[in-house]
Amino acid sequence: QVQLVESGGGSVQAGGSLGLSCAASSNSYSSYCLGWFRQGPGKAREAVAYMTTAGAVYTSTSPYYADSVKGRFTISQGDTKTSLYLQMSALKHEDSAMYYCAAAAGRYCSGDYRLDEADFNFWGQGTQVTISS
Repeated sequence: QVQLVESGGGSVQAGGSLGLSCAASSNSYSSYCLGWFRQGPGKAREAVAYMTTAGAVYTSTSPYYADSVKGRFTISQGDTKTSLYLQMSALKHEDSAMYYCAAAAGRYCSGDYRLDEADFNFWGQGTQVTISS
């Protein structure tokens, strides 16, 4: 079992920046696909960004990013394979959503090797991001 805890959500004006953090409780797996999903009001949940994390600090050469966030959001691994960040900049009103950290334990992922939402078997409770106009 892997528990994921998100932090860093909040409210910011359009054009501003916000960072999200995710910490996983387990390091039992040699690697993880860790990522961020979001669900806005009345919308389906969508993948925002995800990447493979491994034992040493490892940055996927090609994380996956949704087209809507490319160039504005940056996903990165923290000090361990079980910590993840999402730096969001040039935020838009349409970025307002509940953001969820998710993990596909033991899986590899990248921009070229994409996973389905169903492949992510552990989820955090979510953190709200609200962008005001």
